[in-house]
Amino acid sequence: MKNILRKVAALLMGATLVFGMTACGSGSAGSESAAGSDGAGTASADGTVYKVGICNYVDDASLNQIVDNIEAQLEELGEENGVTFEISYDNCNADANVLNQIVANFIADDVDLMVGVATPVAMTMQSLTEGTDIPVVFAAVSDPEGAGLVASNDAPGANITGTSDYLDTNAVMDLIFANDPDAKKIGLLYDASQDASTAPIADAKKYLEDKGIEVIEHTGTNVDEISLAAQAFVADDVDAVFTPTDNTVMTAELTIYETLAQAGIPHYTGADSFALNGAFVGYGVDYANLGKETANMVKGILVDGNDPATTPVMTFDNGTATVNTEICADLGLDFETVKKAFEPFCLRVQEITTAESFE
Repeated sequence: MKNILRKVAALLMGATLVFGMTACGSGSAGSESAAGSDGAGTASADGTVYKVGICNYVDDASLNQIVDNIEAQLEELGEENGVTFEISYDNCNADANVLNQIVANFIADDVDLMVGVATPVAMTMQSLTEGTDIPVVFAAVSDPEGAGLVASNDAPGANITGTSDYLDTNAVMDLIFANDPDAKKIGLLYDASQDASTAPIADAKKYLEDKGIEVIEHTGTNVDEISLAAQAFVADDVDAVFTPTDNTVMTAELTIYETLAQAGIPHYTGADSFALNGAFVGYGVDYANLGKETANMVKGILVDGNDPATTPVMTFDNGTATVNTEICADLGLDFETVKKAFEPFCLRVQEITTAESFE
Protein backbone atom coordinates (compact mmCIF):
# COMPACT_ATOMS: atom_id res chain seq x y z
CA MET A 1 0.00 0.00 0.00
CA LYS A 2 1.30 3.37 -0.88
CA ASN A 3 0.55 6.88 0.17
CA ILE A 4 0.23 9.57 -2.46
CA LEU A 5 0.56 13.22 -1.62
CA ARG A 6 -0.82 15.33 -4.39
CA LYS A 7 -0.49 19.06 -4.39
CA VAL A 8 -2.98 20.84 -6.57
CA ALA A 9 -1.32 24.11 -7.53
CA ALA A 10 -4.48 26.02 -8.23
CA LEU A 11 -3.02 29.42 -9.05
CA LEU A 12 -0.42 28.33 -11.56
CA MET A 13 -1.36 27.44 -15.11
CA GLY A 14 0.06 24.05 -15.95
CA ALA A 15 0.29 23.04 -12.28
CA THR A 16 2.24 19.92 -11.41
CA LEU A 17 1.01 17.00 -9.32
CA VAL A 18 3.65 15.92 -6.83
CA PHE A 19 3.61 12.31 -5.68
CA GLY A 20 5.32 11.30 -2.44
CA MET A 21 5.30 7.50 -2.29
CA THR A 22 5.71 5.92 1.13
CA ALA A 23 4.52 2.81 2.93
CA CYS A 24 0.92 3.38 4.01
CA GLY A 25 1.11 1.27 7.13
CA SER A 26 4.28 2.90 8.39
CA GLY A 27 2.58 5.99 9.76
CA SER A 28 3.67 8.20 6.90
CA ALA A 29 0.29 9.06 5.38
CA GLY A 30 0.30 12.68 4.22
CA SER A 31 4.02 13.03 4.85
CA GLU A 32 6.24 15.08 2.57
CA SER A 33 4.89 17.79 0.30
CA ALA A 34 6.37 20.03 -2.35
CA ALA A 35 6.63 22.76 0.26
CA GLY A 36 9.28 20.95 2.24
CA SER A 37 10.00 17.83 4.27
CA ASP A 38 7.98 19.07 7.24
CA GLY A 39 4.80 18.70 5.19
CA ALA A 40 3.81 22.36 5.59
CA GLY A 41 2.14 23.86 2.55
CA THR A 42 3.34 27.09 0.97
CA ALA A 43 0.69 29.35 -0.50
CA SER A 44 1.18 30.80 -3.94
CA ALA A 45 1.80 34.52 -4.18
CA ASP A 46 -1.86 35.54 -4.02
CA GLY A 47 -3.69 32.73 -2.29
CA THR A 48 -4.30 30.59 0.75
CA VAL A 49 -3.39 26.91 1.08
CA TYR A 50 -6.00 24.50 2.44
CA LYS A 51 -4.75 21.05 3.43
CA VAL A 52 -7.26 18.32 2.60
CA GLY A 53 -6.81 14.70 3.63
CA ILE A 54 -8.68 12.19 1.45
CA CYS A 55 -8.95 8.51 2.39
CA ASN A 56 -10.48 5.92 0.08
CA TYR A 57 -11.90 2.69 1.47
CA VAL A 58 -10.84 0.29 -1.26
CA ASP A 59 -9.42 0.29 -4.77
CA ASP A 60 -12.43 -0.18 -7.06
CA ALA A 61 -13.89 1.53 -10.12
CA SER A 62 -16.70 3.34 -8.26
CA LEU A 63 -14.64 4.80 -5.44
CA ASN A 64 -11.63 5.59 -7.63
CA GLN A 65 -13.91 7.53 -9.95
CA ILE A 66 -15.14 9.57 -7.01
CA VAL A 67 -11.59 10.39 -5.84
CA ASP A 68 -10.46 11.35 -9.35
CA ASN A 69 -13.36 13.77 -9.70
CA ILE A 70 -12.89 15.27 -6.24
CA GLU A 71 -9.27 16.02 -7.05
CA ALA A 72 -10.00 17.42 -10.52
CA GLN A 73 -12.83 19.61 -9.25
CA LEU A 74 -10.74 20.96 -6.35
CA GLU A 75 -8.02 21.92 -8.81
CA GLU A 76 -10.55 23.80 -10.92
CA LEU A 77 -12.17 25.44 -7.90
CA GLY A 78 -8.78 26.49 -6.61
CA GLU A 79 -7.98 28.25 -9.87
CA GLU A 80 -11.37 29.96 -9.86
CA ASN A 81 -11.10 31.15 -6.25
CA GLY A 82 -7.40 32.05 -6.00
CA VAL A 83 -6.55 29.38 -3.43
CA THR A 84 -4.60 26.14 -3.34
CA PHE A 85 -6.03 22.82 -2.18
CA GLU A 86 -3.11 20.68 -1.07
CA ILE A 87 -4.30 17.07 -1.10
CA SER A 88 -2.97 14.15 0.91
CA TYR A 89 -4.49 10.95 -0.49
CA ASP A 90 -4.39 7.42 0.87
CA ASN A 91 -6.26 4.13 0.53
CA CYS A 92 -6.75 1.82 3.49
CA ASN A 93 -7.75 -1.20 1.34
CA ALA A 94 -10.50 -2.10 3.81
CA ASP A 95 -7.99 -2.58 6.64
CA ALA A 96 -9.33 -1.00 9.86
CA ASN A 97 -5.89 -0.68 11.44
CA VAL A 98 -4.46 1.06 8.41
CA LEU A 99 -7.53 3.29 8.24
CA ASN A 100 -7.05 4.38 11.86
CA GLN A 101 -3.40 5.17 11.15
CA ILE A 102 -4.21 7.20 8.05
CA VAL A 103 -6.74 9.33 9.91
CA ALA A 104 -4.36 9.77 12.84
CA ASN A 105 -1.71 10.96 10.41
CA PHE A 106 -4.10 13.45 8.85
CA ILE A 107 -4.78 14.83 12.34
CA ALA A 108 -1.05 15.00 13.11
CA ASP A 109 -0.49 16.78 9.78
CA ASP A 110 -3.06 19.37 10.88
CA VAL A 111 -5.25 19.08 7.81
CA ASP A 112 -7.98 21.67 7.43
CA LEU A 113 -10.58 19.11 6.36
CA MET A 114 -10.93 15.37 5.79
CA VAL A 115 -12.83 13.58 3.04
CA GLY A 116 -13.95 10.02 3.77
CA VAL A 117 -14.87 7.94 0.73
CA ALA A 118 -17.40 5.23 1.74
CA THR A 119 -19.17 4.58 5.04
CA PRO A 120 -16.40 2.85 7.08
CA VAL A 121 -13.95 5.67 6.36
CA ALA A 122 -16.49 8.35 7.22
CA MET A 123 -17.36 6.63 10.51
CA THR A 124 -13.71 6.35 11.51
CA MET A 125 -13.04 9.98 10.65
CA GLN A 126 -16.09 11.06 12.64
CA SER A 127 -14.91 9.09 15.67
CA LEU A 128 -11.25 10.14 15.60
CA THR A 129 -11.93 13.83 14.95
CA GLU A 130 -14.31 14.13 17.89
CA GLY A 131 -13.08 16.94 20.11
CA THR A 132 -11.19 18.61 17.26
CA ASP A 133 -12.28 21.40 14.92
CA ILE A 134 -11.51 19.38 11.76
CA PRO A 135 -14.60 19.14 9.56
CA VAL A 136 -15.36 15.89 7.72
CA VAL A 137 -17.02 15.60 4.32
CA PHE A 138 -18.05 12.08 3.37
CA ALA A 139 -18.64 10.72 -0.11
CA ALA A 140 -20.80 7.78 -1.24
CA VAL A 141 -22.39 6.95 2.10
CA SER A 142 -25.60 5.10 1.31
CA ASP A 143 -27.40 5.68 4.62
CA PRO A 144 -25.82 8.55 6.62
CA GLU A 145 -28.56 8.57 9.24
CA GLY A 146 -28.56 4.80 9.68
CA ALA A 147 -24.78 4.82 10.06
CA GLY A 148 -25.07 7.42 12.83
CA LEU A 149 -23.06 10.00 10.92
CA VAL A 150 -25.74 12.69 10.95
CA ALA A 151 -28.83 13.43 13.01
CA SER A 152 -30.75 13.94 9.76
CA ASN A 153 -29.83 14.45 6.14
CA ASP A 154 -31.36 17.92 6.18
CA ALA A 155 -29.58 19.04 9.36
CA PRO A 156 -26.45 16.98 10.10
CA GLY A 157 -26.03 18.62 13.52
CA ALA A 158 -22.30 18.02 13.85
CA ASN A 159 -19.01 18.87 12.15
CA ILE A 160 -19.75 16.46 9.30
CA THR A 161 -21.76 16.37 6.08
CA GLY A 162 -21.33 14.97 2.60
CA THR A 163 -22.84 13.17 -0.38
CA SER A 164 -25.00 10.04 -0.34
CA ASP A 165 -25.33 7.37 -3.01
CA TYR A 166 -28.67 6.17 -1.67
CA LEU A 167 -30.05 3.45 -3.93
CA ASP A 168 -33.71 3.15 -4.97
CA THR A 169 -33.80 -0.64 -4.66
CA ASN A 170 -37.37 -1.02 -5.89
CA ALA A 171 -36.39 0.69 -9.14
CA VAL A 172 -33.71 -1.95 -9.75
CA MET A 173 -36.20 -4.71 -8.96
CA ASP A 174 -38.58 -3.18 -11.51
CA LEU A 175 -35.88 -3.49 -14.17
CA ILE A 176 -35.43 -7.19 -13.44
CA PHE A 177 -39.08 -7.93 -14.12
CA ALA A 178 -39.32 -5.49 -17.02
CA ASN A 179 -36.64 -7.57 -18.74
CA ASP A 180 -37.93 -10.96 -17.54
CA PRO A 181 -41.57 -10.91 -16.37
CA ASP A 182 -41.43 -14.67 -15.76
CA ALA A 183 -38.49 -14.59 -13.32
CA LYS A 184 -39.21 -16.85 -10.33
CA LYS A 185 -35.93 -17.07 -8.43
CA ILE A 186 -33.69 -14.08 -7.67
CA GLY A 187 -30.24 -14.18 -6.06
CA LEU A 188 -28.98 -11.52 -3.65
CA LEU A 189 -25.17 -11.16 -3.66
CA TYR A 190 -23.54 -8.94 -1.06
CA ASP A 191 -21.15 -8.61 1.87
CA ALA A 192 -23.19 -8.81 5.08
CA SER A 193 -20.62 -6.63 6.88
CA GLN A 194 -21.08 -3.73 4.43
CA ASP A 195 -23.30 -1.01 5.89
CA ALA A 196 -24.16 0.11 2.36
CA SER A 197 -25.86 -3.23 1.71
CA THR A 198 -28.04 -3.53 4.82
CA ALA A 199 -31.02 -1.37 3.86
CA PRO A 200 -31.16 -2.20 0.13
CA ILE A 201 -30.97 -5.95 0.75
CA ALA A 202 -33.83 -5.67 3.26
CA ASP A 203 -35.80 -3.63 0.71
CA ALA A 204 -35.09 -6.18 -2.03
CA LYS A 205 -36.27 -9.07 0.15
CA LYS A 206 -39.53 -7.30 0.95
CA TYR A 207 -40.16 -6.44 -2.71
CA LEU A 208 -39.50 -10.00 -3.87
CA GLU A 209 -41.36 -11.71 -1.05
CA ASP A 210 -44.39 -9.47 -1.65
CA LYS A 211 -44.38 -10.73 -5.26
CA GLY A 212 -44.05 -14.35 -4.17
CA ILE A 213 -40.56 -14.65 -5.70
CA GLU A 214 -38.07 -17.15 -4.27
CA VAL A 215 -35.03 -15.41 -2.79
CA ILE A 216 -31.57 -17.04 -2.70
CA GLU A 217 -28.82 -15.30 -0.72
CA HIS A 218 -25.07 -15.80 -0.91
CA THR A 219 -22.54 -13.52 0.74
CA GLY A 220 -18.80 -13.05 0.94
CA THR A 221 -16.20 -10.82 2.54
CA ASN A 222 -13.45 -11.01 -0.09
CA VAL A 223 -12.91 -11.77 -3.77
CA ASP A 224 -12.53 -15.53 -3.28
CA GLU A 225 -15.74 -15.81 -1.25
CA ILE A 226 -17.68 -13.67 -3.74
CA SER A 227 -16.40 -15.90 -6.56
CA LEU A 228 -17.67 -18.97 -4.73
CA ALA A 229 -21.00 -17.23 -4.18
CA ALA A 230 -21.32 -16.53 -7.91
CA GLN A 231 -20.70 -20.21 -8.65
CA ALA A 232 -23.35 -21.12 -6.08
CA PHE A 233 -25.91 -18.97 -7.89
CA VAL A 234 -25.16 -20.88 -11.07
CA ALA A 235 -25.80 -24.16 -9.24
CA ASP A 236 -29.01 -22.68 -7.80
CA ASP A 237 -30.19 -21.82 -11.31
CA VAL A 238 -31.37 -18.34 -10.38
CA ASP A 239 -33.01 -16.12 -13.00
CA ALA A 240 -31.06 -13.00 -12.01
CA VAL A 241 -28.73 -11.67 -9.31
CA PHE A 242 -28.98 -8.31 -7.52
CA THR A 243 -26.15 -6.47 -5.74
CA PRO A 244 -26.51 -2.99 -4.17
CA THR A 245 -23.65 -0.46 -3.87
CA ASP A 246 -21.45 -3.06 -2.18
CA ASN A 247 -17.71 -2.34 -2.33
CA THR A 248 -16.69 -5.96 -1.70
CA VAL A 249 -18.67 -7.19 -4.70
CA MET A 250 -17.51 -4.21 -6.76
CA THR A 251 -13.91 -5.25 -6.10
CA ALA A 252 -14.73 -8.80 -7.25
CA GLU A 253 -16.86 -7.91 -10.29
CA LEU A 254 -14.08 -8.45 -12.83
CA THR A 255 -13.61 -11.93 -11.36
CA ILE A 256 -17.25 -13.01 -11.39
CA TYR A 257 -18.92 -11.40 -14.38
CA GLU A 258 -17.99 -14.14 -16.86
CA THR A 259 -19.23 -16.86 -14.49
CA LEU A 260 -22.67 -15.27 -14.35
CA ALA A 261 -22.89 -14.24 -18.01
CA GLN A 262 -21.82 -17.64 -19.32
CA ALA A 263 -24.54 -19.22 -17.18
CA GLY A 264 -27.13 -16.86 -18.66
CA ILE A 265 -27.65 -15.01 -15.37
CA PRO A 266 -28.00 -11.20 -15.63
CA HIS A 267 -26.36 -9.28 -12.79
CA TYR A 268 -28.27 -6.14 -11.74
CA THR A 269 -26.27 -3.73 -9.59
CA GLY A 270 -26.39 -0.38 -7.83
CA ALA A 271 -23.84 1.65 -9.82
CA ASP A 272 -22.70 2.15 -13.40
CA SER A 273 -19.16 1.14 -12.45
CA PHE A 274 -20.35 -2.44 -11.90
CA ALA A 275 -21.54 -2.48 -15.52
CA LEU A 276 -18.20 -1.12 -16.64
CA ASN A 277 -16.55 -4.06 -14.89
CA GLY A 278 -18.86 -6.66 -16.44
CA ALA A 279 -22.27 -6.62 -14.75
CA PHE A 280 -25.32 -6.63 -17.04
CA VAL A 281 -26.88 -3.49 -15.55
CA GLY A 282 -25.75 -0.74 -13.22
CA TYR A 283 -28.55 1.51 -11.99
CA GLY A 284 -27.98 4.49 -9.77
CA VAL A 285 -25.81 7.46 -9.01
CA ASP A 286 -23.43 9.14 -11.44
CA TYR A 287 -20.25 8.81 -9.38
CA ALA A 288 -18.37 11.36 -11.45
CA ASN A 289 -20.96 13.98 -10.54
CA LEU A 290 -21.00 12.79 -6.91
CA GLY A 291 -17.25 13.39 -6.73
CA LYS A 292 -17.59 16.88 -8.16
CA GLU A 293 -20.37 17.78 -5.72
CA THR A 294 -18.29 16.45 -2.84
CA ALA A 295 -15.48 18.80 -3.89
CA ASN A 296 -17.98 21.66 -4.09
CA MET A 297 -18.89 20.95 -0.46
CA VAL A 298 -15.22 21.03 0.54
CA LYS A 299 -14.80 24.40 -1.13
CA GLY A 300 -18.02 25.68 0.47
CA ILE A 301 -16.77 24.83 3.95
CA LEU A 302 -13.15 25.95 3.59
CA VAL A 303 -13.49 28.97 1.30
CA ASP A 304 -17.05 30.20 1.84
CA GLY A 305 -17.25 29.39 5.55
CA ASN A 306 -20.27 27.07 5.32
CA ASP A 307 -21.08 25.22 8.54
CA PRO A 308 -21.07 21.41 8.08
CA ALA A 309 -23.63 21.10 10.87
CA THR A 310 -26.21 23.00 8.81
CA THR A 311 -25.14 21.90 5.33
CA PRO A 312 -27.66 19.28 4.13
CA VAL A 313 -26.42 15.93 2.93
CA MET A 314 -26.66 15.82 -0.86
CA THR A 315 -28.54 12.98 -2.50
CA PHE A 316 -28.84 12.29 -6.22
CA ASP A 317 -31.43 11.11 -8.69
CA ASN A 318 -31.10 7.39 -9.30
CA GLY A 319 -32.76 7.33 -12.69
CA THR A 320 -30.00 6.14 -15.06
CA ALA A 321 -29.65 2.51 -16.13
CA THR A 322 -26.30 1.60 -17.66
CA VAL A 323 -26.36 -1.57 -19.76
CA ASN A 324 -23.20 -3.47 -20.70
CA THR A 325 -23.84 -4.28 -24.35
CA GLU A 326 -21.19 -7.01 -24.48
CA ILE A 327 -22.82 -8.84 -21.58
CA CYS A 328 -26.22 -8.17 -23.13
CA ALA A 329 -25.07 -10.09 -26.22
CA ASP A 330 -23.51 -12.86 -24.10
CA LEU A 331 -26.89 -13.32 -22.44
CA GLY A 332 -28.57 -13.63 -25.82
CA LEU A 333 -30.41 -10.33 -25.42
CA ASP A 334 -30.87 -7.49 -27.88
CA PHE A 335 -29.85 -4.11 -26.46
CA GLU A 336 -32.58 -2.16 -28.22
CA THR A 337 -35.21 -4.54 -26.85
CA VAL A 338 -33.77 -4.25 -23.35
CA LYS A 339 -33.62 -0.47 -23.66
CA LYS A 340 -37.27 -0.31 -24.69
CA ALA A 341 -38.27 -2.49 -21.72
CA PHE A 342 -36.27 -0.33 -19.27
CA GLU A 343 -37.26 3.12 -20.53
CA PRO A 344 -40.60 3.38 -18.63
CA PHE A 345 -38.67 2.87 -15.37
CA CYS A 346 -35.68 5.18 -16.03
CA LEU A 347 -34.93 8.75 -16.87
CA ARG A 348 -32.22 7.47 -19.18
CA VAL A 349 -30.76 4.20 -20.50
CA GLN A 350 -27.14 4.30 -21.59
CA GLU A 351 -24.75 1.69 -22.91
CA ILE A 352 -21.22 0.76 -21.92
CA THR A 353 -18.66 -1.96 -22.64
CA THR A 354 -16.39 -3.84 -20.27
CA ALA A 355 -13.16 -2.23 -19.07
CA GLU A 356 -10.98 -2.64 -16.02
CA SER A 357 -11.52 0.82 -14.59
CA PHE A 358 -12.63 4.33 -15.35
CA GLU A 359 -10.03 6.52 -17.02
